[in-house]
Amino acid sequence: MKKLFLLSCLLMMALASGAQNVQFHYDLGRSLYSNEEATRQKATVTFEQFKADATGSWFWFIDLDMYQDGMKGAYTEISREFTFAPTSANTSLAAHIEYNGGMTTFKQGGGTRFQNAALAGVALNGHNADFSTTWSVQALYKRFFKQGGSKAYNSFQLTGVWGVNFAGGKGTFSGFLDFWREETFSGHGKMVLLSEPQIWYNVDKHFSFGSEVEISNNFIFPECFTEKSFYVNPTIAVKYNF
Repeated sequence: MKKLFLLSCLLMMALASGAQNVQFHYDLGRSLYSNEEATRQKATVTFEQFKADATGSWFWFIDLDMYQDGMKGAYTEISREFTFAPTSANTSLAAHIEYNGGMTTFKQGGGTRFQNAALAGVALNGHNADFSTTWSVQALYKRFFKQGGSKAYNSFQLTGVWGVNFAGGKGTFSGFLDFWREETFSGHGKMVLLSEPQIWYNVDKHFSFGSEVEISNNFIFPECFTEKSFYVNPTIAVKYNF
């Protein structure tokens, strides 16, 4: 555990330049599902940034999953929105484009790359008068690219994102929900649900602590080998806002 903590500190310092926030999540999933998720990561460091400009916004993040003795894998998403139609004082429509990709390794050796995907569609974004509550609903075409033994195919994704500050800014409730279609190794389709709500207590403008709960169905890799499809994986987390 000391090696894991040291690695996390080094990653946070190395990624700090220009970042919006860095999060460290100690994952409890291995304890809750000791059979199905025996090889689940011990912890995840998330580095993310959001930046608005005159024509829209950028958002990207990278998740770095870690075992106690080193890195397990990485996953990233990067998206760009172009605002083109304000629908009211507090809502607007935007064109949304996105890339998803990453890789993972296995404890017994070897590894695999996640099937790369590009997304494009429309987003309806909104906020209240003081921006303490923000939200986005996205309808996206999703294209999975050919990779290894996996063929290219067309799909879709529906996404909801929210953020709510409360208790005078001391509390934050945020997260996302994704719903999309994938194809299994056998070529059959499956519907995937993934949501990661977060709750934070903001000690000051920089430091927060709280929890994330990963709620998923048909998502986690071991589902290929077990009948179980629904998982709830909580974390204990700290966050530093730059």
